[in-house]
Amino acid sequence: MKINHDIQISQGKLSHFLNIKELPKSYIEDIISRSEEIHNNSNIRKYSENVVASLFFEPSTRTKTTFELASKRLSSNFINIDISNSSTAKGESIIDMVKTIEAMNCQMFVVRHSVPGTAHYIAESVSKNISVINAGDGSNEHPTQAMLDVFTIKKHKGGFKNLKISIVGDILHSRVAKSLIYALNTLGTKQINIVGPEKLIPEDYQELNVNYFSNMDEGINDADVIIMLRLQKERMHDALISLDTYYDDYGLNESRLKYAKGDVIVMHPGPINRGIEIESTVADGPNSVILNQVSYGISVRMAIMSMLFDNNT
Repeated sequence: MKINHDIQISQGKLSHFLNIKELPKSYIEDIISRSEEIHNNSNIRKYSENVVASLFFEPSTRTKTTFELASKRLSSNFINIDISNSSTAKGESIIDMVKTIEAMNCQMFVVRHSVPGTAHYIAESVSKNISVINAGDGSNEHPTQAMLDVFTIKKHKGGFKNLKISIVGDILHSRVAKSLIYALNTLGTKQINIVGPEKLIPEDYQELNVNYFSNMDEGINDADVIIMLRLQKERMHDALISLDTYYDDYGLNESRLKYAKGDVIVMHPGPINRGIEIESTVADGPNSVILNQVSYGISVRMAIMSMLFDNNT
């Protein structure tokens, strides 16, 4: 499916939120600014007449729940569509289902799907005043996760231009990594390292303006931020790696953490595979901001939803 990255901006305003790739810096900064206002409980508008429909064709806990909480805190009505029991199980197309829900006066769709570009496809099909948010499309992008990650980094580190950030794990299949790398580059991050076995690194990684390390200790040396990634086993069509050796080579434990700066923050988009990607003493330790990410996710998603509501009024 060909992805139209330009569709999310209309007449200089954000009308959908679908991708970080090619999104201008000013839009990212606007989202961060509004997220900060909402996080500080200021300037929160109410949208009691608006309806948000959740279309999750893949499992989710954090993303789906924080979108629902964000919607409710904005006083909008949130509809959870049970995909397994929806009309798509009877053969109805996604677009026909979306059009049906749109006819019920729905203003926004939050979409997660295994096929890259599905949210963009829906955005091209809905009416002019309807917004679509990409909550993850296959191995392509996860833009709201990237925004809550950069918001977390800014809250704890103040900025990006002097930071060394290391992203560790399954870069190849991670939509989180792709969106985050786009955002970090746009925000002028000093150095971005990707760390992992060669089989889990994209062949075109040099186009992402990152440094690649196959050695974990070297890759996180002197890092200000370490972001651990989940192994995307559901997207691995072959047994690319051995879980038995992965932790030994790329698991983050207390002894490895010493290679980074003393005030390093440790992040993970979740869900965490403890004992494979990260040791519990690190995930729950003083350097971890993993639960902060979840909390900030509500404010960030409120910010994005409110901006889209305002822009499409």
